[in-house]
Amino acid sequence: MCTQTRAAALMANIPRVDIDPSGVFKYVLIRVHSKEEGDDSEIDIVRGYAWAEYHADIYDKVSEELEKGGHLDCECVGGGRISHDPQAKKLHVYGYSIGFGRANHAVATEKLKAQYPDYEVTWDNEGY
Repeated sequence: MCTQTRAAALMANIPRVDIDPSGVFKYVLIRVHSKEEGDDSEIDIVRGYAWAEYHADIYDKVSEELEKGGHLDCECVGGGRISHDPQAKKLHVYGYSIGFGRANHAVATEKLKAQYPDYEVTWDNEGY
């Protein structure tokens, strides 16, 4: 008998990281929760895109997509910037979001390291 909730099954299929292939861009750290009774599962995901003028642009688009079915709820737990240099295989996480505050860059960095295992991934709290 399978006891996994619909929300947990949906979360299992959400990519933990989705960022632009290169450049410097805003990112948000989003906590995705189950809305189902008795299911307190949650995951943190990183989303970063150059098209976003504001951190909220990313959060609004991603949360709308994930919350569509009614099983999931999203919360932005902070933001910052990512510098992605694919030629040098380097990712650097830094800065903060005026609207959402500073993300826990250590958490974002761990997610990025898992997605880009052959990269040098660093972070600091300096800059905007």
